[in-house]
Amino acid sequence: MSEFNEFDQQGSVPNRDTGSIISHSFEMYKGVFLYGIVAMVIYIIGGFIIQAVSGFNSASIMEEMRDAGGDYSGFSYWNAPGFSLYLSLSGLFGILLAPLYVGLIYIVNKYNTKSKIDFADLFIGYKQNFVNILIYSILSGIISSVAMALCFFPFIFVYPFLLLGYPILLFENASATEALGKSFNIAKENYGTFLGTTVLGGLISIAGVVLCGIGVILTAPFMMIVMYSAYCAFLGKPRQIEFKK
Repeated sequence: MSEFNEFDQQGSVPNRDTGSIISHSFEMYKGVFLYGIVAMVIYIIGGFIIQAVSGFNSASIMEEMRDAGGDYSGFSYWNAPGFSLYLSLSGLFGILLAPLYVGLIYIVNKYNTKSKIDFADLFIGYKQNFVNILIYSILSGIISSVAMALCFFPFIFVYPFLLLGYPILLFENASATEALGKSFNIAKENYGTFLGTTVLGGLISIAGVVLCGIGVILTAPFMMIVMYSAYCAFLGKPRQIEFKK
């Protein structure tokens, strides 16, 4: 069980503009990036295990695409051995990892308020509001998938409405639908700032792929920090979570 207590005046809060939120995110990430790397390593290891179980070989697929010489008319991922099972297991794994990302947000809050951080804090999402975190992950995943199926650009315009969901679930112990509704309403009233924050945060998160493939381990978790900074900007410093012994 957990209870919420107002914490002291320590901790910084960015202004309600894109530049301030991204700058705040950088300051926070410098202090917690090692925990972000741990989360990404868990994600990558899980991906390798899923490939082994499903029989899907992404490396061989990429090689086939290179050998195709630009002609992909006869190429289909769905015909690749094990791809359907790989896709299903990856989706399930992604949902089960959502509480880990929430844990990273919790660690950022402890860093911001100068509280003592324990490694176990990374897994708080599996103890605090676990079911709603999973439900929200499914709902946001469906929304994102529909947007991406239409075209990639609609996804960019839709994602800002989901930006505050995970922090709301953690710090306000909200239900999945309450978090989705509250995040949507705040983003709707401040859409320009949320869109700019999402685009810049997303570009930084994928920078590791562009600059150096393995570098994604370092940069990908940045988006979780952006969510926390945006929450601080528009909803104030969150309440600290304390667990009863």
